[in-house]
Amino acid sequence: MKKYVCIACGYIYDPEIGDPDNGVDAGTSWENVPEDWLCPLCGVGKDQFEEVE
Repeated sequence: MKKYVCIACGYIYDPEIGDPDNGVDAGTSWENVPEDWLCPLCGVGKDQFEEVE
């Protein structure tokens, strides 16, 4: 699964890890992360993330 990086702070969303502290279980692909989810480090929305090459 592809990883995504926050362009504001550099946090990397890794689907294998998810974000369990904020309700996103491990194994959750980026497409299935809720639209209202926010970066756990800086609080920006999913629209501020880019796919890691």
